[in-house]
Amino acid sequence: MNQMTFKINLVEDEEKLSSILKAYMVKEGWEVSVFHTAEEAIKYLHNGVHLWILDIMLPGMSGYDLIKKIKENHSDQPVIFISARDQDLDKIIGLEMGSDDYLTKPFLPKELVIRAKKLLHRVYGQGTRSNTIIISKYTLDIHKRKVFDDDGELIELTSKEFDVLLFLVENINVSKSRQDILHEVWGKDYVGSDRAVDDVIRRIRRKLCRLSLETVYGAGYRVVS
Repeated sequence: MNQMTFKINLVEDEEKLSSILKAYMVKEGWEVSVFHTAEEAIKYLHNGVHLWILDIMLPGMSGYDLIKKIKENHSDQPVIFISARDQDLDKIIGLEMGSDDYLTKPFLPKELVIRAKKLLHRVYGQGTRSNTIIISKYTLDIHKRKVFDDDGELIELTSKEFDVLLFLVENINVSKSRQDILHEVWGKDYVGSDRAVDDVIRRIRRKLCRLSLETVYGAGYRVVS
């Protein structure tokens, strides 16, 4: 099967850096659009992009303002923040606002490519597996990141709900601890409570009531075939 061609929107006001980063990503076979301001990028919210890479400190509208707009329109699109400000607070705010990763300048362009590749693989797969998984008469479309009922009706899931569901379904009949789920979906740098997992599990159960999603006491959760 052909590898997916990923579309990346890079929003970075330093022209030299943005052209270097673009060159590295194009070498991966990705389509990269570069914007030097958030105001420019906001016109392209609906161009079917797979990943946003945002500088926080932009002239005019900030990366924080832009991620709000992205998430309002496309809550499931992944975002990587890059910033010269090496402050834990920035990182925490970025993660709370829905970014999936955070890189502090200066960094090696190859590191951004590695992080982006890992994130794209987690979110979309590599195009080398089946696009769909069927369980309990629900169809998970991995590339579109959507879940359909047996009558074809779309079941609205948030990005985190979909990621947790996919992780458990791909590890069917294997119990996964809250920590496993946090590492896989929220990332190893997540600093909040593991109760976030319980909240997402509760919502998945409510929306997918036929799914056999068990609590394994002392061990976490598992989906049973």
